[in-house]
Amino acid sequence: MDKLYALYNFLDLAGTFVFAISGATAAKQRGLDLFGICAIAFTVACGGGIIRDLCIGAIPPTGLTNWRYLVTAIIATGMTIGLYPFVQRLNHPVLLFDALGLSIFAVTGAQKSLGYGHNAEVAILLGITTAVGGGVLRDILLNRVPVILEKEIYASAALIGALIVVLGNYLEWVSNDWVSIIALTVCFGLRLLALRYHWNLPVFLNDKTEHIK
Repeated sequence: MDKLYALYNFLDLAGTFVFAISGATAAKQRGLDLFGICAIAFTVACGGGIIRDLCIGAIPPTGLTNWRYLVTAIIATGMTIGLYPFVQRLNHPVLLFDALGLSIFAVTGAQKSLGYGHNAEVAILLGITTAVGGGVLRDILLNRVPVILEKEIYASAALIGALIVVLGNYLEWVSNDWVSIIALTVCFGLRLLALRYHWNLPVFLNDKTEHIK
């Protein structure tokens, strides 16, 4: 499974790259300076993994010790700033890699939590945190409602992916490698289908909200 491991590493960095682009784009749109854009890009790309590592005791976090993540975020930031009109036209490819990054981070987050001896609940929650934590930090820093708290099926897809990893680990029907592939595929497919067919979770509006709209 060496090739599979290499593929995971590639997709992990690809997800990091696209998450960093989304962070840099959001920061640029808010008029932040160069340092602010770099900081937001790195936060989106690595924030979820850093939170996970702190929670499970993997200190110092991989996002801070592995230079590849920082370099990837910096390259993504430079591309966003230097080629901003081009980046704006990459909506569909970015969404595709964003879905891949979400899936990879949800699966690896749950796997790493189980590997450190934590129970199913911790693994599922930290799988979700790894996948969406950086985006939440971005939205908080930019003073807006986090996307995952609105109606999009995003964190829900990460939940399903992490849940499959945990169930596969406990039931042991297939090897961990195949469980990871299945979890990644389901999470990725659900996210793409939600984007394609505009699937959303229910939204409950009160009278005041309806009046504002």
